[in-house]
Amino acid sequence: MPPFLYLTAADVRQALPMAEAIDAMREAFTQLSNRAVGMPPRMCVEPPGCSGFLLLMPCHSAVTERLSLKIIAQFPGNREHGLPLIQALVILLDAAYGTPLAILDGAALTAIRTGAAAGLATQILARPEAGAAAIFGSGVQARTQLEAVCAVRPIREAMVFDQDAPAAARYALEMSEQRGIPVRAARDPAEALRHASVVCCATTSRTPVFDDAHLAPGAHVNGVGSWKPEAAEIPVETVLRARVVVDHRESAMEEAGDLLMPLRQGLIKAEHFKTELGEVLAGRCPGRQNASEITLFKSVGVAAQDLFAASQVVEKARRLGLGINLPR
Repeated sequence: MPPFLYLTAADVRQALPMAEAIDAMREAFTQLSNRAVGMPPRMCVEPPGCSGFLLLMPCHSAVTERLSLKIIAQFPGNREHGLPLIQALVILLDAAYGTPLAILDGAALTAIRTGAAAGLATQILARPEAGAAAIFGSGVQARTQLEAVCAVRPIREAMVFDQDAPAAARYALEMSEQRGIPVRAARDPAEALRHASVVCCATTSRTPVFDDAHLAPGAHVNGVGSWKPEAAEIPVETVLRARVVVDHRESAMEEAGDLLMPLRQGLIKAEHFKTELGEVLAGRCPGRQNASEITLFKSVGVAAQDLFAASQVVEKARRLGLGINLPR
C-alpha cells in the first residue's frame, strides 16, 4: 500500500509547474467532454450569520482510477484579518478500494489549475501572435493567469487593473520581476485593454469589469472569477458577439452568471454556449474562425480539474520525495 501523503502549498507548486498543469487540464477537459468523468454538481453551504461559504466538489475518473473531494472555504472578510480569501484541501483516493492516497493544499492547487485552464484555452483560441495581456484582478488567481498565458503565447507586456490601486501596483512590480516582462498598473479598464490581445478576468466582482467597446478586435477573453448565477465579470455585449467556449455545459447552465443573465433576458439561446473546451480539443467543435473574432472561455471551475491536477501532483511528489508520510 502506498504511503498516505500530506502535500503543502510549496510541495504542490514544486510538483506542478505550469506547463505540466496545462497538460493535466488538457486530459481533464478531454475526459470530461468524453463523459468519462463522474462529477456531481458543486454543493454550497452558506452558514447563517457567516460572511463566507463552504464548497464541496467530488469527482471520479475511470481513466485514472481515482476519486477526489475538494473542500473549499471562501470568506471575503478574511483579508481584513490578514487571512487568505480561499482556503482549501483536496483529498485523493484510490477508486478501486477507496483507500486515501493524499491530502493536498487545495488553495495552491486551485490557483494553478485555474490558471492552467485559462492557459489551455488561450493556447487553443487566442491568435498565435498575441503579445499583450490585460489582467483584471491582482490576487493569487490573477498571478497564475498571467503565468499561464505567458506559457502559451509570446506575451511581451501586460497591464493589470484592480479597484485596489495599491494591490495592482504590488502585482505589477512582483509579476514584472517574476515574468521578466514589463507589467504596468492601468489607471482604468480602458487603458488596460488598449493593446490587449489576451484578457484574463479573475476577480470577485459581481458586475462587468470592463466595457465591451474597449475590447480590441480579435481579442481572446478568459473569464474565471465569477461562478454564481447572479454574478458576471464579462459585459453582456461581449458575450453576445463572442464565440463562447465553456469548461462544462451542465456546470455553466447552473453557475455561469455571465451567460445565464443574457440567457434569462432572452438575448441569447443556450446553444450560444454549448461548446466545451474538450470538444474543441477533440476537433468535434470549432474554435477561433478568423483573426478578428472575439473568443471567450467561460470557466466556473469544475472538480475534474482538481482530480487530474491532484493525481499528477501526487505521482510527481512520490518521484521527488516530497510531502510528509502520515500514519494510516
